[in-house]
Amino acid sequence: MQPECSHGLISVATMLTPGERTPVDAAGNGSYHALHRDSVSEVIDDLKSKRADAVLVSVARCDAPTRPSIQNMLHEFPRVPTVALLSASTPEAPGVALCLGTSGIKELVDVRQASGWRDLRRFLMRYRAADIQREALAQLAIDLAGAPDDCWRFFEALFLAPPCVSTIRALSEMLDVLPSTLMSRFFRAKLPAPKRYLAMARLVRAARLFENPGLSVANVANHMDYSSPQSFGRHVRALTQMTAGGFREHFDGTRMLHQFRVVMMLPHLDRLLKLRPLSNPNAPVSGSGQVH
Repeated sequence: MQPECSHGLISVATMLTPGERTPVDAAGNGSYHALHRDSVSEVIDDLKSKRADAVLVSVARCDAPTRPSIQNMLHEFPRVPTVALLSASTPEAPGVALCLGTSGIKELVDVRQASGWRDLRRFLMRYRAADIQREALAQLAIDLAGAPDDCWRFFEALFLAPPCVSTIRALSEMLDVLPSTLMSRFFRAKLPAPKRYLAMARLVRAARLFENPGLSVANVANHMDYSSPQSFGRHVRALTQMTAGGFREHFDGTRMLHQFRVVMMLPHLDRLLKLRPLSNPNAPVSGSGQVH
């Protein structure tokens, strides 16, 4: 049974000309969902509320008065993929594109040719899975090489589950195992409780979000599905003995992933490599530890 959370398409906040909106919508069918906005401030609101996963800005909308706002947005949200869209040849376009590049936009998609729309879809879909999730799974695949498949499934779920999976009950439903079974198998293996693994994995993801200066503690708490910023702060203090602000200053996503491994993985590898938290312990063992 899957938790009742949205697994929708990647959401892209756009600032486009009226003529660009319809072809952008058509190109995104099945790949992304466009949120068309009229100003940089509206796009920033989408990023703060995590309604948008990426940004698409038309070269034609980036006049001189607008460019400082775009540059500020790029500074505040460096982890959000931002794409410049070139759809028409104008005398100003090359200079504007150059200015956007120096401002921090690293990707320009030229849709004057039909292949450009395919390039846009490919670029955005690369970010469908958050980069810290890919980084975590790549590292854990090495740590857990040879572990039983269901052990790998547990750790894979920690990083691939949507933010609404915040309790062991919800994670157990996702993994189709009873919460009591999951907890007892970790206890018998003399491992930290599964809820602690889940809590620490969620902090890895929160630390990556905090790399965007434009996201407040409240924004991150909301995105990670905590009931309030205060609840998030209590969670951070319980696990790290830091305030949410101190946590933000001390950890980025990669550093928190290292902490996850040092505390939760490496001291327990001998037991983790034998752990079978989901399946019948008497069933034949098959090793995994591969990123699926």
